[in-house]
Parts: sequence; C-alpha cells; structure tokens
Amino acid sequence: MADVEASVRALVNGDCDCSEQALAQINLRRKINLLIDEWKSAGGGDVLPDVRDRMRLRSVNVDKPARVLARR
Repeated sequence: MADVEASVRALVNGDCDCSEQALAQINLRRKINLLIDEWKSAGGGDVLPDVRDRMRLRSVNVDKPARVLARR
C-alpha cells in the first residue's frame, strides 16, 4: 500500500493523471476495512494502531538551528 501511495504522490507532484493509482489505493483501503470488519466479527477486540500511533513511534530527527551570537 505504501508503494501505491508513493506513486500517487509522485504523479500528483508531477502534475500527471493519477486516477488509476488512486483507484487502486481506494480498493486497497476498502480491502483492509473489510478484513478489519471480518476480524472484529470473529471476536477480535484488540485496539488496532492508527496513523497517530505510527507517527508517535517514528523517530524524527529535527536539527535545532545553530544560534548566531551577535558581537557588539
């Protein structure tokens, strides 16, 4: 799914038609939702991770800008 999302993003950034890839992405999301529904109906009750959880786990390297000392 990440590959499809990346290809849609690349096409959009290149101002190209991304309708086929976007439809493929929508179909993948639909399949995932169906699998989650099946899992829940089969008794699955665990809390599933969401995007916010993934973003919190992602290590972000943010460099602090160097401070410039003004000489007087």
